[in-house]
Amino acid sequence: MSVDPSAAYVVGVDFGTLSGRAVVVRVSDGAELGSAVHDYPHAVLTEALPDGTPLGHDWALQVPGDYVDVLRTAVPQAIAAAGVDAAQVIGIGTDFTACTMIPALADGTPLNEVAGWENRPHAYVKLWKHHAAQRQADRINSLAAERGEAWLPRYGGFISSEWEFAKGLQLLEEDPEAYAAMDRWVEAADWIIWQLTGDYVRNACTAGYKGIRQDGEYPSREFLAALNPAFEDFVASKLDQPIGELGAAAGTLTKQAAEWTGLPEGIAVAVGNVDAHVTSAAAAALDPGQMVAIMGTSTCHVMNSAEILEVPGMCGVVDGGIVAGLYGYEAGQSGVGDIFGHFVKYLAPEYSHERLTELAARQKPGEHGLIALDWHSGNRSVLVDHELSGLLIGETLATKPEDIYRALIEATAFGTRKIVETFTEAGVPVREFIAAGGLLKNRLLMQIYADVLNMPLSLIGSEQGPALGSAIHAAAAAGAYPDVRVAAAAMGRVERDVYQPDPAAAAVYDELYAEYSTLHDYFGRGGNKVMRTLRAIQRKVSS
Repeated sequence: MSVDPSAAYVVGVDFGTLSGRAVVVRVSDGAELGSAVHDYPHAVLTEALPDGTPLGHDWALQVPGDYVDVLRTAVPQAIAAAGVDAAQVIGIGTDFTACTMIPALADGTPLNEVAGWENRPHAYVKLWKHHAAQRQADRINSLAAERGEAWLPRYGGFISSEWEFAKGLQLLEEDPEAYAAMDRWVEAADWIIWQLTGDYVRNACTAGYKGIRQDGEYPSREFLAALNPAFEDFVASKLDQPIGELGAAAGTLTKQAAEWTGLPEGIAVAVGNVDAHVTSAAAAALDPGQMVAIMGTSTCHVMNSAEILEVPGMCGVVDGGIVAGLYGYEAGQSGVGDIFGHFVKYLAPEYSHERLTELAARQKPGEHGLIALDWHSGNRSVLVDHELSGLLIGETLATKPEDIYRALIEATAFGTRKIVETFTEAGVPVREFIAAGGLLKNRLLMQIYADVLNMPLSLIGSEQGPALGSAIHAAAAAGAYPDVRVAAAAMGRVERDVYQPDPAAAAVYDELYAEYSTLHDYFGRGGNKVMRTLRAIQRKVSS
C-alpha cells in the first residue's frame, strides 16, 4: 500500500507498569501532536486481589481489563488533544512491559474474567516484576546446564523467573486447575493486539527473549517433561502460535476496537512489541554498538550487533529481535526508579524526590561514605537471580537521608556499568550510550551515570520514547515506509553527548566501583548466600 506521509498520522500506545499512554504522531517527521495517559484503576496487585484474597511474597499481578480501558480512554483523548481528524490515522502500534503473562481461554478471554475464577491469584496477569517463580527458574537453569541445552548460552546462561516458562511452571505446580483451564499462555504484548485485530499473533521479540525461542524452536518436550511430566506439552498446547515479525501488520482494526478507540475500522495494527525494544527506533539507535537504556521503574538495556556472541548474564540475543538484519541483545536491572520510590515512600516520607536530589547534588562523589547494592528487586543482569536483595554499607550515626538517596542512585549506575563492561568484554562493544525514559528528568542522576560510565550520555529527543517507537512501527506496518529502519530515520530523534563525564568524579567512582564489584561477586556469585537464606526464612515463617 502506498501512503503519503505528509497527510497521515499514526498512534502509538505504551502500556507501562502503572498506566497506558497514547501518542498521536505525524508520519512525515515524527512530530508528537497530542497525548493522553490513563492510570490503571487496579495498579499493581502485590498484597491482595481486588476481593481481598491475599497474595504471597514477590507476587505482582494486574487486571487485564485495565489495559482495554486505555484503548477506550487514552486513545480518543490523544486524538482530541492532537486536534487531528481520526480519519487520517493510518495505523496503530503498541508496546508492553515484558514479560507480562495472561492466562486466557481460546477466544482470548482472561481467566480472571471467567465466573468462578475471580478469587484465584493464578487466574490474573503476572506482571514483569512478579518474581515468585524463582524456584522454578532455578530448576530450569539447573536442568538446562546439566543437559547442555544449546539455547541456554543465548540467554547468558540463565533463564529468569520473570519469563514465560518459569511463570508457566509455577502456575502448573501451584494451581494445576487453573493451568488446565487456560487454553493460551499469552504475552500481554500479544493479547492487546488480539483485542485490536481479533487474531492472535505472537511477536518475534517476546517469543525470542522471554519465550526461549531460538532458531525457530522452543525447548523440547523431553526437557519440559523432565521438569514436570505435566509440563511436557506446554509449548504445543499453551504457547505455540504463528510468529509476526516486528514492523509488520498483525492484522487490521476490528469494528469493536474502532468503537473503543475512535479510529477507522480496517487500519493497520502493527505486530506487538516490548517497550524497551521499540524505543531503539524512537531514538534512531538501530546501528551496532548503540546501547539504549530505558530508565524508569526498572531499566532495560538493548542494542544491536552484526554478530551473535555469548554475553554472560544477558537477557537474550535474538535474530531480528529489535530490527531485521541484526542480532538484538537485551540486559536489564529489575529495580531502578522503584528503588528510589521505595526509599522516599517508606524510609524518608517527609522528603520529596526533588528535595533529596537537591541535597544530594551538593555532595562530592564519595563524600557520604556509603556504597549500596541495587538488588532491591533482585538482579536481572548479569547475575539473573531474584532471590538477591539490597545492601547498604558505611552507614553511621551521621548518615542522612540524602546520603542514602545518592548512594542508591550511584548503585544503579554501578549496575549499569557492570552490564556495559560485561558486553564489551564479551566482544559486543558499547560505542554510544543513549538514555531514555522517565528518569532523564533527574539531571543529577544523568550526570552520575556519565561519571560512573566515564563516557558521554546521549538522550532520546522524546519524553515518550516507547509510544513514539510504537508509532514508528505502525507507520512501517501501514506501508508509509518500506521498513522500520527507514521509518526510524525519518521519525526518530536523539540529542548527542548531552552529558559529559567529569574526570575527577570518574576517578573517584572508579575506586567505588571496584568495591561495588567485590560486593557484587561476594553476595551474588555464592561467596555468601545470606540473601537467599533470609528469603527462605521469610517464606517459612510467613507460610
